[in-house]
Amino acid sequence: MDYVSALLPPVVMAVFFVSLIVTIVKSQGGPNKAKEDAAVDAALARADSTRQSSGTTEA
Repeated sequence: MDYVSALLPPVVMAVFFVSLIVTIVKSQGGPNKAKEDAAVDAALARADSTRQSSGTTEA
């Protein structure tokens, strides 16, 4: 029975990891994708305009 106690934690972690990846993949896209993309684009534009107005440039 030592093999069961040795294999159980990796198997449990593997199942958890696979379920996490499946959840992440399923949550990508969907009806909120456009809204999320617009929010990111707005934040990037705001950060870019702030950087340009302060006069700093990236190399």
